[in-house]
Amino acid sequence: MIDAFLTYLRCELNLSDHTVLSYGSDLHQWYNFAASVGLAGCTSTNDSPVAEQVTINDLRLWIAFMASEGITTRSIRRKIQSLRAFYKYLMRRHGLQSNPAAELTTARMPKHLPSFIRPEQTEKILDEDYDHNDFTETRNHLIIDMFYSTGMRCSELIGLLDADVNLQRCELKVLGKRNKERIIPFGEEMRTLIIEYRKLRDDKIGTAASPHFFVRPDGRPLYRNLAYRIVHDTLSGRVTAEKCSPHVLRHSFATDMLNNGADITAVQQLLGHQSLSTTQIYTHLSYRELLNNYKLAHPRAQKSGG
Repeated sequence: MIDAFLTYLRCELNLSDHTVLSYGSDLHQWYNFAASVGLAGCTSTNDSPVAEQVTINDLRLWIAFMASEGITTRSIRRKIQSLRAFYKYLMRRHGLQSNPAAELTTARMPKHLPSFIRPEQTEKILDEDYDHNDFTETRNHLIIDMFYSTGMRCSELIGLLDADVNLQRCELKVLGKRNKERIIPFGEEMRTLIIEYRKLRDDKIGTAASPHFFVRPDGRPLYRNLAYRIVHDTLSGRVTAEKCSPHVLRHSFATDMLNNGADITAVQQLLGHQSLSTTQIYTHLSYRELLNNYKLAHPRAQKSGG
């Protein structure tokens, strides 16, 4: 039953492999818990973690167990969403009478503003010299520049195809969440870097070795952990951000765009956000920076009361 649901997500809803994997992991964790404690209709001999007998109290028991194990509120909320979607699917396709997860609630998520890198720190890193004849150094420099200059997700960068990098129009075509394509422009400086990287790559591994834009020295494409390590090693000890990851560069892209007057709907489109509310968090981030500057610079803001 879980496999049928995951096939539905992949083939009919066209969700990404990463999203489908997350749903599958959540549902199998629920099944394993249900079987281990002997919940009604959820025994180790069944091929499904749901039955008419499963109640909201059974699901709450799992939530309480996860909380006791130190699972974060964010992760628990995601698992609840997986359960809701799964039971909704069973109601539509397999005649389940009610959705026991429909009324599940958890504590509200604390509102954490995303971490970002200060513009002067980013500029200093990107302006540093590197060995222009070294394939790996040139590639890694371009990776940092592309993350910051385009706001791409890590999955979008490692999945970028060579054919989707248009130097004449200075545009990238990326495949985002839910397999939605979008176009991201880039500037002349990055165009020069791309030309430099492509020449070194083609000289080193040939022009037909891989359809992917970013590759390893042996011609194989990048993978997520390698891209993360390249960013982490480049930024560590050199920026004040709490994290040194590709997503922090994405946050920095959005924050700097808004701080410099970009329209929020344009930033939404560049980031590939489905909802404007997701992009609006960066306006709060920009306001926090503005407030800090005011407190540091204005004479009246520095005076204490009394």
